[in-house]
Amino acid sequence: MLTILIRFLGDKFKLTIFVLVMASLASAVSVVYSKHQNRLLFVELESLNKERDQMNVEWGQLQLEQSTWATDSRIEKIATEKLHMRNANYENTVIIKL
Repeated sequence: MLTILIRFLGDKFKLTIFVLVMASLASAVSVVYSKHQNRLLFVELESLNKERDQMNVEWGQLQLEQSTWATDSRIEKIATEKLHMRNANYENTVIIKL
């Protein structure tokens, strides 16, 4: 009877050790996979941050260009040279009273 109990406990102990070893291996593999995914996502994040910074620079340049194109002196120059517009003076102004 004692021999059967020792053999039974021995088999149960081996099974317990096997389950613990398999659980440890599964945990180790999941840690490695998690670290790998973390690195991939970090690389993607850095790439997106770089792209965002480039877009911010381009946006600033476009805003500067827009403000340059919309200056009063430039608009007045185009109006007089290309459209042949001129400022209204008092002699050419007609006032209509209703």
